[in-house]
Amino acid sequence: MSYMALYRKFRPQTFDDVKGQDHIVTTLQNQIKNDRIGHAYLFTGTRGTGKTTIAKILARTINCENPVNGCPCMECAMCKAISSGNSMNVIEMDAASNNGVDNIRQIVEEVAYPPTEGKYKVYIIDEVHMLSTGAFNALLKTLEEPPSYVVFILATTEVHKIPITILSRCQRYDFHRISIDTIAARLQELMDKEGVQVEDRAIRYIAKAADGSMRDGLSLLDQCIAFYIGQTLTYDNVLKVLGAIDTEVFSRLLRYIINGQITDAIGILEEIITQGRDLNQFVNDFTWYLRNLMLLKSSDDMEDALEMSSDNLALLKEEAQMVDTEILMRYIQVLSALSNDIKYASQKRVLIEIALIKLCKPEMEMDISALNNRMANLEKKVEQGVPVVMAAPANSAAATPSVAPVKKEPLPAAIPDEVKEVVKRWGSVIGKTSPMLKSSLKNVSTMTVTEQGELLLVFDQSAGSERMDGDIVNRPDAIAEISSAIEDLIHKTVKIKVEINRSGISSQNTKSDVRDYFAGLGIEVETEE
Repeated sequence: MSYMALYRKFRPQTFDDVKGQDHIVTTLQNQIKNDRIGHAYLFTGTRGTGKTTIAKILARTINCENPVNGCPCMECAMCKAISSGNSMNVIEMDAASNNGVDNIRQIVEEVAYPPTEGKYKVYIIDEVHMLSTGAFNALLKTLEEPPSYVVFILATTEVHKIPITILSRCQRYDFHRISIDTIAARLQELMDKEGVQVEDRAIRYIAKAADGSMRDGLSLLDQCIAFYIGQTLTYDNVLKVLGAIDTEVFSRLLRYIINGQITDAIGILEEIITQGRDLNQFVNDFTWYLRNLMLLKSSDDMEDALEMSSDNLALLKEEAQMVDTEILMRYIQVLSALSNDIKYASQKRVLIEIALIKLCKPEMEMDISALNNRMANLEKKVEQGVPVVMAAPANSAAATPSVAPVKKEPLPAAIPDEVKEVVKRWGSVIGKTSPMLKSSLKNVSTMTVTEQGELLLVFDQSAGSERMDGDIVNRPDAIAEISSAIEDLIHKTVKIKVEINRSGISSQNTKSDVRDYFAGLGIEVETEE
């Protein structure tokens, strides 16, 4: 006898065998027990969740001569005939290839004749959303008022394509995606029957890859068993067959990205390509890995929600301390956009390399998430004692290629009178800064010289304000850039202090423009653009 695929061999024959659709099974069994069988049903849901299977079980049960607790007995002549596909009472039609008016007219003509045996004539129309408009119209009248001995069961994965006139004539049942636990338990049960040794981790990975579809889970398992026939199916074997990547690889890749190691990150990608892994699957799995990391950081009781071994969970907890949630969200956003881009791209590798470089070098982007990433990197370097040197602005005349750090002689500190000179020439200082920082510095509310000779910059920034000038200026790299501009101007060092007024009440000397403020003090501000 020829080999039969697992999903066909172990297709549920009674309602008791159906897994993950208890809400539908219970309803249908209650209808059968109380003789409240409807004339038209619509089964909708993602592929592999049991729509056609339950349709056949329902057809078998309502025609069974000796139903047991709402389930077919599987012993009577009707049950055996329907199971073997020899019954004239159960007619299956694939609307994907039989979607014309003539196909439906044939059904309408057949409906007029009662069943030759059994109680009901059951029409199961799969992929019903593929019917043409004319075919739907031909079905309407019969679907609304069929003979008492006819039951229609329509199945579809795209319920939004079905006309409302059809929907309103059917009892609708929505099939849920099946949980990973339910799929894993079913796969393990069937492997015990087959006498195949499979690691628990391998079963759970296949269940996760099935994405809520029991049929997909059985097909993937069938594929893995065929490759390692006669051997114990291990987690590593499953990864090889399905073209997936172990989480340890993602752990190394994430650490390279956090540390900005572009060459090493690209090297990981090279390994994956050399091993023949699927690049789409790689991007999706890495995104899922980062999602798990983000969930672990967002709450202390997320461990039960994460599908992974204790070893991988311990590794994940370690990495959770290395990266902020906002940065993880940026990584996920970049990878999600990449996942859409590479679906039909011919140069998948190039697109992934660009994305990895973006993740390693947030300075390449100017959005707020990349800015937060850059700030976090700078703070990390400062904490580690690594000197941070700001590159000269691209539009600055002083901009030169950075070949090697040049040791500069320390400049003397400015006295208060010299700091006041900086205040008078504030426009010149602004002119030496980068465009983004220049925009923020122009919105300073108050400038004063403290008793210690510090230059105090006060920004009004109430809660809910769209402007973040104070936060931008108060960054270490911004302070360094302002200090550098002042040193170029007066050849002295000035300590800069930034305060942010979040009270919602304007600070005392706030003006709409810095130059207006100094003009009110009788100070003429020089401007250099």
